[in-house]
Amino acid sequence: MTQTAVNANYQGVIFDLDNTLVSSSLNFKHIRDEIGCTEHTDLLTYIEQLPEVEAQAAMDIVLSHEYQDAESAVLMPGVVECLAALAEQNIKMAVVTRNCQHAAQLKLAKTGLEFDIVLTRDDAPAKPDPTALLQVADSWQVNPSQCIYVGDFLFDIQAADNAQMDSCLYIIDACPDYADTATYTIEHFSQLTKLVLP
Repeated sequence: MTQTAVNANYQGVIFDLDNTLVSSSLNFKHIRDEIGCTEHTDLLTYIEQLPEVEAQAAMDIVLSHEYQDAESAVLMPGVVECLAALAEQNIKMAVVTRNCQHAAQLKLAKTGLEFDIVLTRDDAPAKPDPTALLQVADSWQVNPSQCIYVGDFLFDIQAADNAQMDSCLYIIDACPDYADTATYTIEHFSQLTKLVLP
């Protein structure tokens, strides 16, 4: 399902974390039920709109699930080989996730991944807001158009679009109906290597 990059000349690759670099078993339906968030409402947006005490209680529930999820995280297939190939060609790499910083660092430590830049919802507005992606490009002194963002969900595509970056949707199981809005799609990280290093 991957497509061939045309004059991509990517200097940087930014990755989502959960179900992209590492596995995640977060049950968002269960979390929504626990905090009273309706099905089609974004969790973080819902929590932001709650009164302070309720918002803190709801966030504590989310954090509990995130920390628990971090304990079972494993690398997705082909990630190590892909990152090594990109590093060998001096491609810059970073992580932008909707996770909190502590859970993100737990997952990276557990799976042995290291990145100089890891931005979370603690550091910038959550995706699909493009702020974190733009901050990464700025810190690299690279034009956003020379970066590609890799993730597994609609918010990842939207964040990339909002940052005027190419997007790469990592499809794990069934192909979602929004897949055609991504610049590229992959089903294995070996395809990403070929995409970035044509």
